[in-house]
Amino acid sequence: MQAEQRAPGSRRALHRRAPPSALDQPVETLRKYVRQVEADEGGPGPATAEREEIKQLRKEVYELRRANEILKSASASFAKELDEDRTR
Repeated sequence: MQAEQRAPGSRRALHRRAPPSALDQPVETLRKYVRQVEADEGGPGPATAEREEIKQLRKEVYELRRANEILKSASASFAKELDEDRTR
């Protein structure tokens, strides 16, 4: 019954159409591709769009943290220069 409810693009349907060896691709590559297609169709796991958004957000967080460190370093440098002026 479970197999009857599967969509035409499911793993079993893919395997029936062409076994991995006939596609000249490693089995794991095809397995990952099928999992991603299933996720895009509402299955478990993040969809491609969600993966891209997560990737973009992680990049943005990295850049913001880097900029924050640069600003902290610059402010410490300026504070040090101001301290030297006061002690004179």
